[in-house]
Amino acid sequence: MTREEAVLTQGKEAVRQDRYRYYGDRQLTVREWIFRPIEQKYMETFRKIQFGENRLLVKWHKLRLIRLSTKSMIQIPPGVRIGKGFYIGHTGRIIINKNAVIGSNVNIATGVTIGETNRGGKKGAPTIGDRVWIGTNAVIVGGIHIGNDVMIAPNAYVNFDVPDHSIVIGNPGQIHFRENATEGYMNRLV
Repeated sequence: MTREEAVLTQGKEAVRQDRYRYYGDRQLTVREWIFRPIEQKYMETFRKIQFGENRLLVKWHKLRLIRLSTKSMIQIPPGVRIGKGFYIGHTGRIIINKNAVIGSNVNIATGVTIGETNRGGKKGAPTIGDRVWIGTNAVIVGGIHIGNDVMIAPNAYVNFDVPDHSIVIGNPGQIHFRENATEGYMNRLV
């Protein structure tokens, strides 16, 4: 298998795993395929840029991503590293910094900002682990690390490291340790 074929296979697998988070293993009808959620169309286009080898197609997908960004108010630059099984819960303002790193099986709701801090001890963009649920209007900023199996409650402000198996609540955020913090909040993990 050539490098180009490997990248293409990896890209198709990433799209399949993202789609699995929405629909499971079932085949979509033609109607469902045409009218699938715009946030899913956005991520499919994002993945096609991320794993694209054909420069012309990548440019076309970048233009399509700009159009989808305008319609959906989702702003995820193509350079963001996002793991498999990324799930956007609802259409609406979502802003992710280009230097953020996001793990596998992450759920994100509307109004979320994942941003960069340009000065101080926490300078940089967040690194988010696997199996993280981020609630509506949560703000995550700075060169911080969010662990695995973490729930960030709606309207939480997080500018500090969060260990594995935790729930973050409030503004300023407070950490509450809980084994299986995201249990019941995340479906169809890949």
